[in-house]
Amino acid sequence: MTKPSNEERKTLILTGASRGIGHATVKRFSSAGWRVITCSRHAFPEDCPWEAGPEDHIQVDLSDPKNTRAAIDEMKRGLADQGGRLNALVNNAAISPKGEGDVRLGAIDMPLSGWQTVFQVNFFAPIMLARGLIEELKLARGAVVNVSSIAGSRVHPFAGAAYATSKAALASLTREMAADFGPHGIRVNAISPGEIDTAILSPGTEKIVEEQIPMRRLGEPEEVAKAIYFLCSDQSSYVNGAELHINGGQHV
Repeated sequence: MTKPSNEERKTLILTGASRGIGHATVKRFSSAGWRVITCSRHAFPEDCPWEAGPEDHIQVDLSDPKNTRAAIDEMKRGLADQGGRLNALVNNAAISPKGEGDVRLGAIDMPLSGWQTVFQVNFFAPIMLARGLIEELKLARGAVVNVSSIAGSRVHPFAGAAYATSKAALASLTREMAADFGPHGIRVNAISPGEIDTAILSPGTEKIVEEQIPMRRLGEPEEVAKAIYFLCSDQSSYVNGAELHINGGQHV
């Protein structure tokens, strides 16, 4: 079986790629033959066994608008050998700061500067990236997936107020983007994960699993990655403006 040429091979740009859902998404798309351009705050780790290596990794601080704009220019240069086409953009990166002693920061406790940083990473960076790469997405009739959260629709015992409201705003932005990007041939959808088995789980999550989740287990990062892949593939070619809940029934 011959490998697809650069012009035929599909490309994904993924933020927050270094762990959890992001890392599982890299593996899911790579196994399907996609080129994956990863983005994170950290440089490409020297001991990472991923064959694509540092040439398809972009170090970017999404809390800094200037650095984000520079990263978009770097992304555009990286897509040049594929005719400037981008098949999918997945906005997965997010932050949820905690207070002293790792406590939840509510609407009263979070300082204004913290709100601004959270919204820059979780809300403004996704629209900056999508708008900055719109021509590349147009060429491929590509897809955008915004990673929201169950915390965006209900008060969560661990997720802070700034994180939760930024995710609610991201879900609303997804609908607006679907209406505005759709006429350009670009589909925009969101996923809303619940309690997923990653390194950022807080103590006490097991109680949520026992009392609130009908399936009585955590979700796996790979299960979220499969949903992201579906929304970026031709299998969802008429899905636009949707928010897919991945939470084992926690919202019912």
